[in-house]
Amino acid sequence: MSKILPLNSELDLDRPNIEEYLPSGSIQEPHGKLRLHDLLNISPTLTEAAGAIIDDSFTRCFKSIPPEPWNWNVYLFPLWCLGVVVRYLILFPLRALVLTLGWIIFLSAYFPVHFLLKGHDKLREKLERFLVELICSFFVASWTGVVKYHGPRPSMRPKQVFVANHTSMIDFIILEQMTAFAVIMQKHPGWVGLLQGTILESVGSIWFNRSEAKDREIVAKKLRDHVQGADNNPLLIFPEGTCVNNHYTVMFKKGAFELGCTVCPIAIKYNKIFVDAFWNSRKQSFTMHLLQLMASWAVVCDVWYLEPQNLKPGETPIEFAERVRDIISVRAGLKKVPWDGYLKYSRPSPKHRERKQQNFAESVLRRLEENEI
Repeated sequence: MSKILPLNSELDLDRPNIEEYLPSGSIQEPHGKLRLHDLLNISPTLTEAAGAIIDDSFTRCFKSIPPEPWNWNVYLFPLWCLGVVVRYLILFPLRALVLTLGWIIFLSAYFPVHFLLKGHDKLREKLERFLVELICSFFVASWTGVVKYHGPRPSMRPKQVFVANHTSMIDFIILEQMTAFAVIMQKHPGWVGLLQGTILESVGSIWFNRSEAKDREIVAKKLRDHVQGADNNPLLIFPEGTCVNNHYTVMFKKGAFELGCTVCPIAIKYNKIFVDAFWNSRKQSFTMHLLQLMASWAVVCDVWYLEPQNLKPGETPIEFAERVRDIISVRAGLKKVPWDGYLKYSRPSPKHRERKQQNFAESVLRRLEENEI
């Protein structure tokens, strides 16, 4: 048996003595079979860890996949430089002008409608819906958005909710320019939060704070009340709860599927030929994300309004959510992964770590028992 070498340098003083972490007598050699090397063989654990690092299907859901470079030779590089000049010095100023003009038109009409027509609720709500659709159309125009819609346009009906896969906050803008949805969304800071608290509340949108547990109960009640109203705007929910890079879909939260109403799936697929529409909120503000889109050639995407779905007899809300996710994933060509998107915002539960530690301890004890036999 190879002996444990004695400490023979100052560096060894900081090295933990593994014998202190083992049960007394565990490193003895009954019948000359058990070895310390065999007892502490953690190669299966290391193999699993290495596999998780190499094939990390969770992290890949939230990373931009850069396109293949095409300006790699002396012939193409000048064309790429010309494209940069056109996009930043010609298209970008024109698009900024279009968006500015849109805001001027919108604000000059919205505030008079909102404050002067308070006694005429029906007319005011109708005009506010139109104006919200209008400003969203200006946003899409500022990216030279090429959006193709498939299927019947959503209508205002009670007891229905629309759910869609989520790539960026522009998903809402692209859908809103066709139909004034009431959206449920995370509360954002800055100018986006200002718009949420003023303009978008006029179409019945609902905001929540992901870190506030009490918000879940409040939001759940608002959702149930909203879907019962025949005159309320269609409710739009992104059940993934976070932005995914449009290659994958993560688990759908069950809240939208336990309201007892019809669920209308919407599939959104972006063509990355000109720009990647994925918004990584940890690395980029939404303002910079919009500027990036405005400096691209165009934003190209397809939107499918799919067949409405209802809860089947004996089906749980979680199974219902997975079935709808299947429908959206197949239509948009996205890969399903069994991850909760909220793990993006929080550390893994200690239970997962403790379970791994317990499995490793059991494997060590099992080897001890096998050796005794």
